[in-house]
Amino acid sequence: MPATAKLIPIIKMPDPILRETAKPVTEITDGIRQLLDDMAATMYDAPGIGLAAPQVNIGQRVIVIDCGKDDAPELFKMINPEIIRESDARAILEEGCLSIPDQTADVERPAEVEVRYLDEAG
Repeated sequence: MPATAKLIPIIKMPDPILRETAKPVTEITDGIRQLLDDMAATMYDAPGIGLAAPQVNIGQRVIVIDCGKDDAPELFKMINPEIIRESDARAILEEGCLSIPDQTADVERPAEVEVRYLDEAG
């Protein structure tokens, strides 16, 4: 993480922002880039593998996800992500949420998805 990244408080359920539809980012600014760095630092500190901007009280379509395996981080910083394809195959995995601490559940999702998004460079 960049030295300037800072930790942001994670919003917990039942805060209403977590149920609102996040707004698209219209311009990728230094503030958005800083938010991505701060969110990544916050996610890793929690510890977690994914964090959306509404979880840190920002109502914009910005997420960070670590898809790495076996202690090899693979961080994705996504702006305005959109699922454009999902597989018919399904997978059930145990999931947790940083906004609902100390709880996990088995969740069924598509086994694979294709996502279109902007990165920090646009």
